[in-house]
Amino acid sequence: MDDLTIARALHVVGVVMWIGGVALVTTVLLPAVRRLRAPTERYALFEAIEGRFARQARVSTLLVGATGLYLVWTQDLWDRFLDVSFWWMHAMVAVWLLFTAMLFVLEPLWLHRWFTAAARAQPQQTFRLIVVLHWLLLTAGLVTVFGAVAGSHGASFWRG
Repeated sequence: MDDLTIARALHVVGVVMWIGGVALVTTVLLPAVRRLRAPTERYALFEAIEGRFARQARVSTLLVGATGLYLVWTQDLWDRFLDVSFWWMHAMVAVWLLFTAMLFVLEPLWLHRWFTAAARAQPQQTFRLIVVLHWLLLTAGLVTVFGAVAGSHGASFWRG
């Protein structure tokens, strides 16, 4: 097995752990928390469970970023970023940057405190916002995964 095969496999494993975790949180955890807890208790339960996933997501996004950069660098794929038919390459970077910024910058420096304060003041609205944001992030991740898999197997949605 060569280094590119290992890098691709690690990249896919990282994406599965990361986006699969987002799917679990969005489609299973959040609806369960909504059904099982009163509005004033939802955020605390969500935070307690989701906090464990955040560690996994940080490791997964680091793995995905490192392997993605390695693959682009070693295969000299930089020119793909100049071609709109490789939109999924742009989407992969954009989704990765968004999640990385959330996990490593926004959440620890500001977002955690903001959501905690908002959950105290307006628990139902804050939980609803968390649900909507998770659905947006999951949708962006799944569209990107679909485009990347299809595109890397020759599908072209736009001709550039």
